[in-house]
Amino acid sequence: MKPIKTLAGPAAALPFANVDTDQIIPARFMSRSRADGYGDQCFHDMRFDQDGAARAGFPLNALPEGPTVLVADDNFGCGSSREAAVYALLDYGVSAVIAPSFADIFRSNSGKNGLLTIALPPATVQALLAKLAEAPGTPAQVDLPAQRVTIGNEAFDFEIDPRLKHRLENGLDDLSATLQDADQIEAFEASYFGARPWIRPRKAG
Repeated sequence: MKPIKTLAGPAAALPFANVDTDQIIPARFMSRSRADGYGDQCFHDMRFDQDGAARAGFPLNALPEGPTVLVADDNFGCGSSREAAVYALLDYGVSAVIAPSFADIFRSNSGKNGLLTIALPPATVQALLAKLAEAPGTPAQVDLPAQRVTIGNEAFDFEIDPRLKHRLENGLDDLSATLQDADQIEAFEASYFGARPWIRPRKAG
């Protein structure tokens, strides 16, 4: 997982509430390999019509590629708990999503895969959506150590769980985060099984 310190790039608005994971990555695309990427299918049915032509009214189509920072409305990532929704956003170029709230499972999947989710007050998000509707692609920067996001000439502080912040800053997934405590785990096992040798797992063969 790639460490996150600062992010910089264009921001864009997705001014819809309750964007679910099937809208982020339609289920019919789920059969492809993760290695093949999901970026071209991200928001597919929202971005394109039945003939494959870009929908003129879809706000993200105003940009030549996916934004680095996506600003969305309430309850982003609801619906089924498909991790591919996070893959699709990352492959599309999105590194951070700002919204008033997120579905719990989506937010958990995001943290485990290096997608930063930032919750800001509803009024702040509505002001950003209005700003980006007028100027899609406005430069944005996220400073994770300082917990500060800047869009255009406006800056906002955000909260993040300290453990998640540590993992994102250091690019740690579940396994690598656990291995940071390898010495303590080995010490516990030595003490625990030393006092209970009858339950030590036997080696095969």
